[in-house]
Amino acid sequence: MNPQVLVNGKPDARIDPRDRGLHYGDGLFETLAVVRGEARLWDLHLDRLLTGCQALRLPEPDGRLLAREAKTLCTGSDRGVLKIVLTRGPANRGYRIARTDGPQPEATRILILSPAEPYSPIHYRTGVAVRVCATRLGLNPALAGLKHLNRLEQVLARDEWSDPAIAEGLMLDANGHVIEGTMSNVFAVADGRLCTPRLDNAGVAGVMRQWILNRARELGIETAELTMTIETLEQSDEVFLCNSLIGIWPVARIADAAVEVGPVTRRLMVEVAPHCLMP
Repeated sequence: MNPQVLVNGKPDARIDPRDRGLHYGDGLFETLAVVRGEARLWDLHLDRLLTGCQALRLPEPDGRLLAREAKTLCTGSDRGVLKIVLTRGPANRGYRIARTDGPQPEATRILILSPAEPYSPIHYRTGVAVRVCATRLGLNPALAGLKHLNRLEQVLARDEWSDPAIAEGLMLDANGHVIEGTMSNVFAVADGRLCTPRLDNAGVAGVMRQWILNRARELGIETAELTMTIETLEQSDEVFLCNSLIGIWPVARIADAAVEVGPVTRRLMVEVAPHCLMP
């Protein structure tokens, strides 16, 4: 199946070359798992998109319109990936955002439905190996947590390895603290407590990360957002990665350090499975 595209509600793959998303990364995106025709965790994704719009002062999209367009694409798709891209739209040259004293750019709304890539069942059964990336994340509290379009740090980090035995790379910030994977959030379990890195200064506050934190609390699992290092992860009882597509990947090895795949991870995998593309 080729990707299906809607641009501002029309089946058109053309984008205005003056679009600020192309020139400046001036926009946001969401990536959703589609299972049996339904875009999963829709409300959490929409909430994050609207939060990002407020932070970047982007025109907020009509949530009901987005839902209708998503349904148009997703109906009939058994397993797919829906990407929603929202940019500030086309404008003349210059960084300045047009205000009320001038013409307002019209936001560009792009929805793309792609086939789901199958993930190896081995990742879920025995866990994955991860490396530590040399590319560091810059510190910027104003953008921390947002799913904005500038992903150059992740692009460079993912280009550091080609070994298929390495499933993901961990990214540190400029101070050497663990923040996330190139495409995932990170969790560790220590003494029964579920911990994940703080995202005050860098990183993406993933929708699956938030869902797991919420569900863990409902299950009576203590949670915490902490400043973490690679040593923190290596000394933990369990470590896993998550995002809205993969669900949860247990981590079995961090560089040369082995990690156990334990009961908290397994329990949360069962909870997560209906909401993602886990096999």
